[in-house]
Amino acid sequence: MEIVEKLNALSTKLQSIQATIQTEEATKNALVMPFIQSVLGYDVFDPHEVVPEFTCDVGTKKGEKIDYAILKNDEVQILIECKKLGETLNVNHASQLFRYFHVTTARISILTNGRHYKFFTDLDAVNKIDEKPF
Repeated sequence: MEIVEKLNALSTKLQSIQATIQTEEATKNALVMPFIQSVLGYDVFDPHEVVPEFTCDVGTKKGEKIDYAILKNDEVQILIECKKLGETLNVNHASQLFRYFHVTTARISILTNGRHYKFFTDLDAVNKIDEKPF
């Protein structure tokens, strides 16, 4: 199945279940994990590939967690921060991504509410997440 077909299937699923999703955890289970698995192609049940509640200490902030870290060869490739379906995504929600990006090996960060996905990288300045998603 092509990526467009996978996204369309997830969109169809979203339309049929959106009224029942009331929490961030439900958003992650019903929409974000299927996106990671079917669209991005990572096994959400393999902790060598997808680490939920990934801890990334930054300076004096200890024990903060990002919702998912996607790994390849034990190195962080992608960081994902999730919000509840229907919640508006804004720069305040991306603050964890901004902090974690430069202290990990991640090159892509994603902020999502299950319906909208904002992708960030470091095109403007190396090892510093861009303020605007691409």
